[in-house]
Amino acid sequence: MLLLRRTVQTAVRTKHCRSFSASQTHLNERKGLVLGVFEKEGEEGGLHLTEAAAGFDQTLSGKLSELLKISGPALKTGKSRIFYGIHKDFPCVAVVGLGKPSAGVCGSENWDTSKENIRQAVSAGCRLLQDLEVKHVEVDGCGDAQSAAEGAALGLFQYDQLKSKKKTKVTTQLYRSADSVGWQKGVVYAEGQNLARLLMEAPANHITPTAFANTIEEKLVLHAERVTINKRSQAWIEEQQMGAFLSVSKGSEEPPVFLELHYNGSPDSKQAPLLLVGKGITFDSGGISLKPSPSMDAMRADMGGAATVCASIVTAAALKLPVNIIGLAPLCENMPSGKATKPGDVVTARNGKTIQVDNTDAEGRLVLADALCYGHTFNPRAIVNVATLTGAMDVALGSAATGVFTNSDWLWEQLHKVLVVTGDRVWRMPLFQHYTRQVTDSQLADLNNIGKYSRSGGACTAAAFLREFVTAPHWAHLDIAGVMSNKDEVPYLRKGMSGRPTRTLVEFAAGLAHDGGEMTQRSERTQD
Repeated sequence: MLLLRRTVQTAVRTKHCRSFSASQTHLNERKGLVLGVFEKEGEEGGLHLTEAAAGFDQTLSGKLSELLKISGPALKTGKSRIFYGIHKDFPCVAVVGLGKPSAGVCGSENWDTSKENIRQAVSAGCRLLQDLEVKHVEVDGCGDAQSAAEGAALGLFQYDQLKSKKKTKVTTQLYRSADSVGWQKGVVYAEGQNLARLLMEAPANHITPTAFANTIEEKLVLHAERVTINKRSQAWIEEQQMGAFLSVSKGSEEPPVFLELHYNGSPDSKQAPLLLVGKGITFDSGGISLKPSPSMDAMRADMGGAATVCASIVTAAALKLPVNIIGLAPLCENMPSGKATKPGDVVTARNGKTIQVDNTDAEGRLVLADALCYGHTFNPRAIVNVATLTGAMDVALGSAATGVFTNSDWLWEQLHKVLVVTGDRVWRMPLFQHYTRQVTDSQLADLNNIGKYSRSGGACTAAAFLREFVTAPHWAHLDIAGVMSNKDEVPYLRKGMSGRPTRTLVEFAAGLAHDGGEMTQRSERTQD
C-alpha cells in the first residue's frame, strides 16, 4: 500500500497521472504481466527480450529495456524483477530470466533445459505477482507456450483447502501469442499433475479409499461418454480371490475399494488398451510392522501411484487422446489391529501363488500383485504400474528421477523419450535374476514379500517380486518413492507432495496413440 501511495504521489507531482487508484476495488481488478528475457549469447550481462517482451517494450518506447539495464545485474535463470506503474493496463510487470536461448536438450541432464528454464522462470514470476495479491496474470509464452502454461499452473498450486487464510487465487492467460493450443495443452497437463498433488496432500481422514474413488468419479463426469467407472466392493474383491490385497486391507475399519477406469478414446474399439496400475494405500502405518512415528503423516501420500494413474486418465480424457486406457487402483489402508496380517502369515494371491508376509510394511507389492494378475485379463498392449514402493528407491536416486524396472527395451525407450518433453526424469534400474532368487527363496511359501538379505537392493527385490505376477512382454514398474514429495528440488513446485510423474504418463499415453502399428509389430516379434 505504501508503494502504491508513493506511485500516485510521484505521478501527481509530474503531472501525468495514469488514473491509478488505491481503492480496494481497483486492487481487486488490477492485472499483472510476466515477460521473459534471455541471456544474450557471447555478451556478459547482456539481455535479449522475447518476442512478446520486445513488443511490450516497443509500446513503452524502450522504457522496459532501460529499466532492466539500470535496475541491477542481468537476470539469471529463474530470477525475477518487478516493475510498477510502467503501463496503464499492467500496474505490476514481472520480468523473468530464461537463461540462454540455445540451451535445448542436454544429454547429461536428460531433459530439455530450455523447457525447464521456461517452467522455472514463469513459475517464479507468477508467484511473485500472487504474493502481491494480483488476481489476474497474463503470461509471455516465451517461445514455448505449453511449458509456460505448465510453469504458471504448477507454480501457483497450493494446498490450502483446510486453512482459514488462503493464497490469492490467480487466473492466467497467454499474452500476445498465437499458440493458444500449446498454452491450453500445458494448462491441462498441469491441472492433471495438480489433481494428483491434491489427492496426495489431503489428510488421510479426508481421502479414504471410498473418498478417493468418489473424487475421481466426480472428475470424470464431464467425460462420461468415453469413460466407464467401476468401484468394486470388498465382496467383489473376495470373489476375485485377491488374497494378497485383502491381507493388507483387513486391519483397517475403512473398507477397501478396487477402482477400475476404462477410457475408450480410440476410434478402434478393439484396440488393445494401455494398462496403468497404481498402488492405492491411502494411509500406511506399516501395519503390525509399525513405522516410526516421525514423518508417518507423509504416508497419507502412499497412494501416490493411484493418484498419478487416475489423474493421468482424467487428463487423457480431457485431451481426448485417441488411445484406449484402463486404470486399476487397489485402494485401502494398512493399519494394525487384532484382525491385521501378522509377520510370518502366508496369503494366496489371485494367480494362486502363496506369499510369506515377513514384513507387513512391504504391503504395496501385495496389493499390486493381485491388481497385475487381474489386469492381464484385458490383454493389454503394455502394462505400467506406479507405486511409492520402497524407501530404498529414495536412497538410490533421491528426488532426481523415478526408478524404472522393465522387461521391455521398447517400453523403456518410450518412457525415456517422453521425459525430455516433460522434464520429469526416469532412470532404468536392474531386474537381474540375482534379485528374483532373493524373493523366491521362502521358508513357508512360493514367495517372500521381502528379500532374504533384508534391506540390500530393496527397490530391486520389490520389483523382482512384482515380476512374478507379470506374463506380459511389455511391462514397467515405476517406483516413485523418491519423487513423492518436493522440498525445493523442482523449483516450479512448492514444498509438498509433487504429483510426479503424472505429465510423463500422459505424454507416454499420447505417444502410444501415434505408435499403434509399430507396437503391434513389436509385440508379435516378442511372442515369436
